[in-house]
Amino acid sequence: MCVLSLDAVKAAIQQRARALGFDACGVTTATPPSSAEHFRRWLETGQHGEMAYLERTVGKRSDPRQILSGVKSIITLAVNYLASETDRGSGLAGASVPQPPSATGFIARYARYADYHKTLATPLQALAQFVLELGGQGTRSIWCVDTGPVLERDLAQRAGVGFVGKHTNLIRRDLGNWFFLAEILTTLELEPDPPEHNRCGTCRRCLDACPTGAITAPFRLDARLCLSYLTLELKGPIPLELRPALGPRVFGCDDCLAACPWNRFARTGHLLQDYLRPDLNSPDLPALLILDDAEFDRRFGQTPLARIKRRGLLRNVAVALGNVGDEHVLPLLQRAARDPLPLVAEHAQWAIRQIESRRTSQPGRDAPGPGR
Repeated sequence: MCVLSLDAVKAAIQQRARALGFDACGVTTATPPSSAEHFRRWLETGQHGEMAYLERTVGKRSDPRQILSGVKSIITLAVNYLASETDRGSGLAGASVPQPPSATGFIARYARYADYHKTLATPLQALAQFVLELGGQGTRSIWCVDTGPVLERDLAQRAGVGFVGKHTNLIRRDLGNWFFLAEILTTLELEPDPPEHNRCGTCRRCLDACPTGAITAPFRLDARLCLSYLTLELKGPIPLELRPALGPRVFGCDDCLAACPWNRFARTGHLLQDYLRPDLNSPDLPALLILDDAEFDRRFGQTPLARIKRRGLLRNVAVALGNVGDEHVLPLLQRAARDPLPLVAEHAQWAIRQIESRRTSQPGRDAPGPGR
């Protein structure tokens, strides 16, 4: 079948992908992405921070042929994770981020589901098996979601799935930027789709929206300043000068994504709807601060938050309460300041100082009364 009509084989794969719930499916070749050299220079300048796994896999990321011998095609898939069109972003960053005084935290939209690495495995395996059946004997394929050693955004742009925006995330005209990417690498030769072209124009809303200036220039991100990096990838203390910028965020940051004007065309996703976790929309910060290991595992063990473990979540929660909490949370922070984990204790101590500083600086607070 493959020899007779490459177009027919690709059309069958794309039809099967849609039937499985994927929102987009594009095909590109397995030649190294043109951005590979830029990626290497980015690593050399240390802007990836502590993400050492990027360095360890730089060869495979720069050349998909090192991942699967004989690979000829890469099938790129998009999965929409927008839970509601009312939350697609108005173009104003942080629109859904609560402001002080509040004890409500913020979790990035993509993480308000059961772990997508696991939930997307079933449809991906089914599609990969379909590809093998079409290719016949000798065909080999592997699939990956997010954690695979591929420059997935660059390959997705080359496959016509979307274009890399100035915030370095992928944008699709009918989905905005609220979607996951997944790939199937295969030895089956398929007709590549035409690449998508950048459509940011003169817009710079994402750059202006970034709370820390992590998007240092169009298409350039210093991960060490990114709030998503600080709350997810950084394992140690959050730099003091960056803690106030976290606001109430405890996992990720959507500001640059929410600012994108292409979101006005975004629509509600369907494949992941059964895996929504409404309890992650506006988590109660004080309740999170008292979690023990068992309760953390029970609540978050099957979600993306499991990645940062209890120590990482409590670190982030302490910072969030230091930014948006008031004197009512001081007893809980004082308890956390005695946590046996130094990382948690130090951030709780910082939060206490922040709240105390706000209390003493409020007009009329602790002012001498009559007879004093």
